[in-house]
This record gives sequence, C-alpha cells and structure tokens, in this order.
Amino acid sequence: MLQQTQVSTVIPYYLRFIAVFPDIETLAGASEEQVLAHWSGLGYYARGRNLHRAARIMVERHSGEFPCRSADILALPGIGRSTAAAICALAYHQRQAILDGNVRRVLARYCGIEGWTGRRQVEEQLWQHAEAMLPAQDVALYTQGLMDLGATVCVRGCPKCAVCPLRSDCNALRTERTRVLPTPRPGKIVHERRAAFLMVLHDHDILLEKRPPGGIWGGLWCLPEMDRAEETNFMQRNGLVACGRNEQPPFIHTFTHFRLQITPVLLRVAGKPLLAGEQGSQWADLRAALQMAIPAPVRRLLLGLAHEST
Repeated sequence: MLQQTQVSTVIPYYLRFIAVFPDIETLAGASEEQVLAHWSGLGYYARGRNLHRAARIMVERHSGEFPCRSADILALPGIGRSTAAAICALAYHQRQAILDGNVRRVLARYCGIEGWTGRRQVEEQLWQHAEAMLPAQDVALYTQGLMDLGATVCVRGCPKCAVCPLRSDCNALRTERTRVLPTPRPGKIVHERRAAFLMVLHDHDILLEKRPPGGIWGGLWCLPEMDRAEETNFMQRNGLVACGRNEQPPFIHTFTHFRLQITPVLLRVAGKPLLAGEQGSQWADLRAALQMAIPAPVRRLLLGLAHEST
C-alpha cells in the first residue's frame, strides 16, 4: 500500500484491510473482487491484485508463511529489488541495502550525484553508494532511520538542513545544491483523453460493467464508459429507454501517464431489461455498489447519487 501512496492516506485503508484479511491464508482464500473492494480508493489496483496473487503463492509454496530468503521474496508478484531488501532488513535483520524514493533523495544529495535518479546509470551509482554505506550491524535501525530522514528532514523542495544529522558531510549542502539535487525528472507530455460515464439509473439501482482483467481499473466495476457518439447505440443495443437525461459538468481524473476528462451523464430509465444485466454487467443498489470494487471517480459519482436519493 505504501508504494506510490502516502502514509497518511494508507493508514485507514490498512487498518480496515487487516481487519478483514488478518493473515496470509485468509487473504489467499478471498476472491479477487473481495480484495479489490477493500483496495478501492487507493489506486494502482495492480498492487492489490499482486498482493492477492502473492498470498496464494505463499500458501502453495511456503506453507502460508512469508519467505525469508531474498530470492523467494523477489519471486512474489509486485515485489522488486528495493522492497525485497527492505523486508529482509526490517523483518529479518539481514544486511541488505534499499533504494526507495526517500533514500534516493538522501543519497543523491549526500553523495552529490547528478542526473535523474530513474536513469539506469544514475540508479546504479545510487545502489553502489547504498550498499557501500551499510553498517555492519543494526541494519534494521539504520534502514528505518534512512527512510525517516528522507520523509521528514531531507524532503523535496526545502530540506530541513539545519536539523539534519548528516549536514556536516552533505555534498549538496556544501556546494549549495540542495534545491537542485536530486535532478528532476525530464518533462513529459501528459496526454488527455475524454469519455462519458453513463449513470444509468432505475429507481435506486445503477448499471455497472466489470472491466477486463488487464489495463486501467482491471477487474473493477465501473460505469459504462464510451464516446458521446456511442451513447444512442448503447441504449438501443441494451433495450434501455431513457425517461430523463442530465449531462453534468466534466471533471479531470489524473493517471500516471495521462489525464481523463470525465463527463457524467445521468440517464434515468423506465425499466431494467435483462440484456443490460448480461455479459459482465449487473444492476446494483446504490448503497451496495459503494461496497463493491469500484475506482475513485466512480465512487465519487455514486456517492453524489446516493446523497441525492436520501
């Protein structure tokens, strides 16, 4: 959960998640939809699917126990070199170096390493320094301290150098480069897409479609999404007759590589034909739909509809 999400956001999700899935076997025995329903709102849903797959692998190969060998940890879905090393260092006190986002920033400044840290050559330099600086003992304390230093002191923008325990040896501070190191990521063009989200409503029931397993929001329940030109064909194809249409103001939902401009279209329909409930679609009560595995913008829209209906 902490990969690509801030701690303050994660805590309530984490507490709810472990209350429902308190151990590896319970998580492995759950359906993917149950797992994604409790991940809903955190984004980057591949992480939830990887966590679920990893639990099943641990039950199948490791008797339901989390492995302690680095090679076995790396073999689990969604775990890379730094995460595996962090687990080894923090959980098993093994002497392994990590390189998460906070540590990259600390090392880039402390060692005076220029270049975007996502570049392969720069990343390799950082790994070399991370491994060379590992202490002989108390690796767990050192690793936690290094991460906390980056999260609370050696922060982005304006680092708190006056209280930093490494200030006397910091290359960036000595050369007055704390504002320019680490080197920012090269600018990239953020593309924008547009789509209409159809809120097909019959009384308090909403029509949802399950997305394919791969891609954006894979495996989640969503509102029918389409270009505006496809709306009429969609209604006719599914035998839906609108008795009211309200196009709402568009809003932006941002992904890593693009922005999606969503235009919500509320369509109140006269009935619920069976055709619209087949092939990965289903009618769901608004309150029940909010408990399903749905992405954040869909939750936002359904909450608005639920509020209006009370």
